[in-house]
Amino acid sequence: MIRVGIAGYGNLGKGTEAAVFNAPDMELKAVFTRREPGTLQIKTPGVPVISFAQIIEYKDEIDVIINCGGSAADLPITTPMLAEYFNVVDSFDRHAKIPEHFAKTDECAKRGQRLAVIAAGWDPGLFSVARLTMQAVLPGGAEHTFWGRGISQGHSDAIRRIEGVEDARQYTVPNAEALQKARSGELIAAATREKHRRECYVAAKEGADKDKIAEQIKTMPDYFADYNTDVTFVSAEQLRKEHSGLPHGGSVIHTGFTGFGGSTKHTMEYTLRLASNPEFTGSVLTAYAGAAFRLAQSGKTGCCTPFDIAPALLAGQTAEALRLKFL
Repeated sequence: MIRVGIAGYGNLGKGTEAAVFNAPDMELKAVFTRREPGTLQIKTPGVPVISFAQIIEYKDEIDVIINCGGSAADLPITTPMLAEYFNVVDSFDRHAKIPEHFAKTDECAKRGQRLAVIAAGWDPGLFSVARLTMQAVLPGGAEHTFWGRGISQGHSDAIRRIEGVEDARQYTVPNAEALQKARSGELIAAATREKHRRECYVAAKEGADKDKIAEQIKTMPDYFADYNTDVTFVSAEQLRKEHSGLPHGGSVIHTGFTGFGGSTKHTMEYTLRLASNPEFTGSVLTAYAGAAFRLAQSGKTGCCTPFDIAPALLAGQTAEALRLKFL
């Protein structure tokens, strides 16, 4: 059994706990939190909740840590730190910052002779692999990624870290016209701002400067600055009542050509419709945690991304079984 630790117990941590519970070759050894451990009630019987400050003490008792922190301020610090002592997986989702995050994590993982897999959610992650595969099969052409309509955990977390914000939900909303054009095979050249908008519902703390909060949201690099962003302030009660669900999803659509002179047009599409973003992301992380453990067992160290993980490593089955069942 692969011994798993979960770092962070927000929505993603809870979704990951369920995925580990359902994995036949894994067992949850501990949940690590920055909150007071005694205040958390997890669902897996007999598993301790431990202060994050003590996590290094468990480096010989855990095979892989699934790091469920936020990408805005947590993962850039904690993933490299953990990678020196554990095999670790995260879902870092700040696309523009991935090279920097990779370099820091790779240095620490190699120093500790451990393996790390970063950006292993669904985007970046599964969608990244789809984009790469489509481009390899149909070089050139036009590729478009559409997200939503759904709640982004990372973007919502980024808003919650702004001073004066009590809670927040951020919906990514695709442009229906641009999406339909891409699906019909049109070679559209839509800019980021033309393909999506972002809807933010924010519960501000009493006395907070709402104008300042809205400005900080709309100008936040890597998250909102490149999009048309609407900010709506609501009460904490209204936010819980009307925006408690966590759906998401999206599509990667690629149109390309084959034949001499590009005479034949093809469209490829990979789509996800998610009833629960954190539960699905937790399942993706758990699959990559298994792959990280197997790859580490072969002697591989340093940092990887989903591009470096062979599909067979995700399954935890023999090559013969995989050929029989899926090939």
